[in-house]
Amino acid sequence: MMTDGAVTEPIDEGETATIVSDIAVVGGGLAGSLAAAVLARAGHRVALVDKRAIYPDEFRVEKIGGHQLELFRKLGFLNALEDVACRYDQVLNIREGKVVDVSVGQAYGFPYADLVAMARRQIPDPSHLIVDEVTAISNSDDVQHLELASGRRVTARLVVLATGMAGVLGYKLGIRRRVLAERHSVSFGFTIARRDGTPFDFEALTCYGERTADGIDYLSLFPVRTGTRANLFMFRDPTDPIMRELRREPEATVLRLLPGLQDYLGDFRVTDRVQNWVMDLTVVEGHLQSGVVLIGDAFQTNCPAAGTGVARLLVDVDRLCTEYAPRWLMTAGMGREKISQFYSDRDKIAADQQSLKMARFRQALTSRNDIGWDVRRRLHFLRRSLTHRVDQMHPGWLGRVRGALRA
Repeated sequence: MMTDGAVTEPIDEGETATIVSDIAVVGGGLAGSLAAAVLARAGHRVALVDKRAIYPDEFRVEKIGGHQLELFRKLGFLNALEDVACRYDQVLNIREGKVVDVSVGQAYGFPYADLVAMARRQIPDPSHLIVDEVTAISNSDDVQHLELASGRRVTARLVVLATGMAGVLGYKLGIRRRVLAERHSVSFGFTIARRDGTPFDFEALTCYGERTADGIDYLSLFPVRTGTRANLFMFRDPTDPIMRELRREPEATVLRLLPGLQDYLGDFRVTDRVQNWVMDLTVVEGHLQSGVVLIGDAFQTNCPAAGTGVARLLVDVDRLCTEYAPRWLMTAGMGREKISQFYSDRDKIAADQQSLKMARFRQALTSRNDIGWDVRRRLHFLRRSLTHRVDQMHPGWLGRVRGALRA
């Protein structure tokens, strides 16, 4: 069902105006804003409901690259991404102060709030964003009804929940979140600069943890438009005193945990507030319901260190908004048999499973100290180092080998 009219349509100008839409997207972070943009650009009537007109400066995903960029390109957002992000093409990877290898490939760094703002700008009409809070959802096989804090109502054939880990609305619908790994990982984000104002000698750098007892997976340094951003990923008890030290004395604490960084950073300082995030690995249950579909972290959380969250999110947006939702709107009804098609999608399932697999792998590779994982860890970095050395002696051979394997 397509339309050339406005995305939202007030039908009652009384005290409790009702907004009629094809699809109501609840939650205006990255997942919800991208989904709303894809659907609105395709001509569907979309209401994006979020309580914030401008998304706040929160520590979330701050860099993307590789396959994620292909998904951005497929969805038509790559050019807009380039307008708000800082591109880099090479990452120096080190461990214990020594070069492991150099990653080559297009990537981008950005503040999360800028990425959300970019996504919202892709929605054809700014009025499609309803700055309000959804307090209740009544779902059925036909039409869904949303109650807003302002007293307004939204009706839609389909509701997309993109509320991240905020599960109040889902809970009211009987959707529960099952914890797979409580306090699975801890992430820190902050910006750094040299005290003398000179630039760092690298475009981007990743420093891997040196000791399993420290629980450090890696520190990623990459450019954003305001400077050099640092993302530190750890598998450690978030109540450990080291967490407080990282917030209060980040420079000294980072160098104590990663002494091999000193030669690469020199005399540096943290230029902004240190933010941190504790992540549980969770999945939802009871989510197969008429008229409602969950995407992104609202469906399943991920480990930030694994770098799979954006890919999962983009797969959800792509499959739902370019394949299933348009097809569902062409016929009557929005029952569970339709909704189940999205949750059963092969690409979605693969992305979800890969995300959980990588979360467990990163934790084990970082923290497990039994002999099996110790050997595996040594071989992991040895293989990368040897491959890098051979590629230095015979430039381009690795690319040729990979190309031959794909042929």
